[in-house]
Amino acid sequence: MEIRAERPGDHAAVLELHRTAFGDEGAVVAALVDGLRRDDPDALSLVAVIDGAVAGNVMFTRSLLDAPSRLVEVKVLSPLAVLPAYRRKGVGGALIAAGLEVLDGRGVPLVFLEGDPAYYSRLGFTPGGERGFRKPSLRIPDAAFQVMPLRGYEPWMSGTLVYSATFWEYDCVGLRDGAAPGTGMPDNRPA
Repeated sequence: MEIRAERPGDHAAVLELHRTAFGDEGAVVAALVDGLRRDDPDALSLVAVIDGAVAGNVMFTRSLLDAPSRLVEVKVLSPLAVLPAYRRKGVGGALIAAGLEVLDGRGVPLVFLEGDPAYYSRLGFTPGGERGFRKPSLRIPDAAFQVMPLRGYEPWMSGTLVYSATFWEYDCVGLRDGAAPGTGMPDNRPA
């Protein structure tokens, strides 16, 4: 497995990956990916390549933390997708670990996500509310709102996460009618 930055030639494969991985809601997630690319040209998008094909993708995009003293640029991990044939083989975890390493090296202080706490806690994420952060929507279950402080984090950085407008535009915040946290979609845990 090769983990690397997404290249322009990967775009079509990444969109197809999200369509496949998210099933009936795949078109919405693919549109979200395109929207995030458009609205955050500095987004970190990594792919896992297995046997020459894109088997997984994770994106880390810009959002803001509304801290008492000033706004702080943070990253949101979303979406994460792995082709069904490669799930439960460590692909998602490898993508996340590689992304966190890059972001830590860039001085990013915090990475937030909405997701299954059983999966993401194994990767070091903890509930955001327990660390004094406030979620951007009441539709996000408390346990699903998670954070990973990186080396750039300082204790004064607390407050409310403010998602980029793209997540709202595609209605990919919180749960709607039993959907998976962080997607507004059925669960796609890549564990």
